[in-house]
Amino acid sequence: MTVPIAGVAAQPGTASDRPVLIFAAASLKNALDEVAKQWQLATGKPAIISYAATSALARQIEQGAPADLFISADLDWMDYLETRDLIKPGTRVNLLGNRLVLVAPRHVSLRIVGLDIPAALGDGKLAMATIDAVPAGKYGKAALESLGMWSAVKDHVVQSDNVRAALVLVARGEARLGIVYQTDAEAEPGVRIVAPFPDNSYPPVIYPAAILRESGHGEAASFADFLRSYRADIIFAGYGFTVLH
Repeated sequence: MTVPIAGVAAQPGTASDRPVLIFAAASLKNALDEVAKQWQLATGKPAIISYAATSALARQIEQGAPADLFISADLDWMDYLETRDLIKPGTRVNLLGNRLVLVAPRHVSLRIVGLDIPAALGDGKLAMATIDAVPAGKYGKAALESLGMWSAVKDHVVQSDNVRAALVLVARGEARLGIVYQTDAEAEPGVRIVAPFPDNSYPPVIYPAAILRESGHGEAASFADFLRSYRADIIFAGYGFTVLH
């Protein structure tokens, strides 16, 4: 079960009689929905998952949103909450890894030589998540800077609230190219992967997970444990994530 971020402010009932509430990076949706389904089959208990950009979720948590667990798409935003004493000590774990890829609309015939993005882009648009806050956008800008292409493409960048929104722009043909996670690209039939970015051109994409300090939910630890179970590992790997824990 998923809910929009605007709908999580008023969760009725006490911590013990409501579903466990997870805030998770948008790029986790397909895989984490399946993990939550399997957890409910195993325990008989539902989970509510709110997906959005990691930066937006972290700010919501800082402002008191009643989440039980947080799964970030980078280390920085988990560090942000940890330095503010908002996660439970000893519960943080590096859960998953991902890769950055360049995508194009599936129906567009495009060849790219030597990852020359400016040449392939031409006068078209480059879809990215917000480059100064959202992890996928930050990783993408870092890669472009590392490859010496940022100055040539920055005026063509169209920024989206999260990586899934950037993916949609490409799938609809509203952007000629996009920079997204490999798992997102593989889950969207409207795009194709043009090329992966070199692993050394951006920081490692790591998804940490932690229970939040204010969570009083008895099932929070159970769900966190299930995230690291063999059953969850198989699901995450099937969606293209690297299991890190």
